[in-house]
Amino acid sequence: MEIGFFLPTRGPLATLEGVRALARRGEDLGFDIIGVPDHIVIPTSIAPHYPYSDTGEFPGGGAGDCLDQLALLAFLAGQTSKVRLLTSIMVVPHRPAVLAAKMLATADVLSGGRVIVGCGVGWMREEFEAIGAPPFDERGAVADEHIRAFRELWTNPAPAFDGKYVQFSDISFLPQPIQKPHPPIWIGGESAPAMRRAARLGDGWYPIGSNPRYPLDSLERYRDAVARLHRYAEAGDRDPAGITLAYCALRWSGSDYGAARPEPDNAAGDGGRRLLTGVPEQVAGDIAALEDLGMGYLMLNFQSPGLEETLDRMAQFAEDVRPLVAG
Repeated sequence: MEIGFFLPTRGPLATLEGVRALARRGEDLGFDIIGVPDHIVIPTSIAPHYPYSDTGEFPGGGAGDCLDQLALLAFLAGQTSKVRLLTSIMVVPHRPAVLAAKMLATADVLSGGRVIVGCGVGWMREEFEAIGAPPFDERGAVADEHIRAFRELWTNPAPAFDGKYVQFSDISFLPQPIQKPHPPIWIGGESAPAMRRAARLGDGWYPIGSNPRYPLDSLERYRDAVARLHRYAEAGDRDPAGITLAYCALRWSGSDYGAARPEPDNAAGDGGRRLLTGVPEQVAGDIAALEDLGMGYLMLNFQSPGLEETLDRMAQFAEDVRPLVAG
């Protein structure tokens, strides 16, 4: 199991000193992946439709600061030497396809082939409108076409594409990514359309466990979702074994790892203990059980308002939980 953590692009840790310290310490602690979220601008008025909270309110929505994801990814390529770099996730319709493909290829080259491309369709209509992105209501079709265009640009020596949203021909697209055939493409999302996109276009499926509408906060729920993903793949004549399984846990319980028995702050929606909570042995047991289901990658969020507390949480996991996880 490869285990990673998130770097912030917003808030008090999203500074030169903060991201550099977190990236370097994470690599020193043996984490395998750094994930970087994506927003370009934060509109001052956002309707409450954030999918990963019960209220729909976007955490920290009133703050306007925001580092660019792909610029930060390239910065991290020069600050680290081993850890993989994940867009977690890239809102695919936000950027023109050729531009995004070029920036990702550049990061892959400069990192020595360490980029993973986490892809999603986005949720904030106001941001789409502010940056002049394609129509929000067409974002699924836009993302599908962009992903196909990425593969064309990254693999074909004479790339050409003629779609509704993306067109190019008679271009040289060099250098192509170091990874062959191309950097892995993980499809984010928990809804049926997202899972069908993963089964159709993704090298991996990368859901968040805490979506109130589609919760994957218990082992049973996750097992059922994987079975559904595999049915989608088989319906499209694709071998389910070819789809990498990854998982994002947006919350980490901190120094006490939550209660050992279900409590309001760590109970799953079905009444059992929420995945990846409890004492270190329980967390390690969850990781082992998820690995038995075929999961190969796990992303955790250790962030707190302070840098030292965040670094302490990362070290605590590395020292208390990671040694209990085989491999």
